[in-house]
Amino acid sequence: MVRILVVYDSRTGNTEEMAKSVAEGVRKAGAEVVLKRADDVSLEDMKRADGIILGSPTHFGTMSDRMKALIDESVRIRGDLDGKIGACFSSSAHYAGGNETTLLSLIKAMLIHGMIVAGDPLDVGGHYGVVSVGKPDAKTLEACEALGRRVVEIAGKLK
Repeated sequence: MVRILVVYDSRTGNTEEMAKSVAEGVRKAGAEVVLKRADDVSLEDMKRADGIILGSPTHFGTMSDRMKALIDESVRIRGDLDGKIGACFSSSAHYAGGNETTLLSLIKAMLIHGMIVAGDPLDVGGHYGVVSVGKPDAKTLEACEALGRRVVEIAGKLK
């Protein structure tokens, strides 16, 4: 069975709500999902996963400090994530929040680990990943579910 780790950081609850929808998409696609806050993820969690989906609020156009701390710690397992599928999502408080640059900061970390990065599916946007400005609406949450399903589909092909 495919195992997907969904890791998120959230201060206002918006990114957490998105993470729960991503996890629901993973479950609906028939995979095992592990949903954890960035502070609670171990390097073993990352190594055991077939795919990793990272969600971060946007802080000055980049990932949160908690997510960055996890990425910095993950250097100890560099090479162990090679070939795994990765994807990401982000939320910001307002339109000038820099969601795309936040996604790119997460994507760069995945690429350095040798991960294969998937954007969100074409039918929900086909971009770097799912983003929300403020509280995620129904359309955004549907896109989050679709992202979870997409990662399972690709991870299954790679396994």
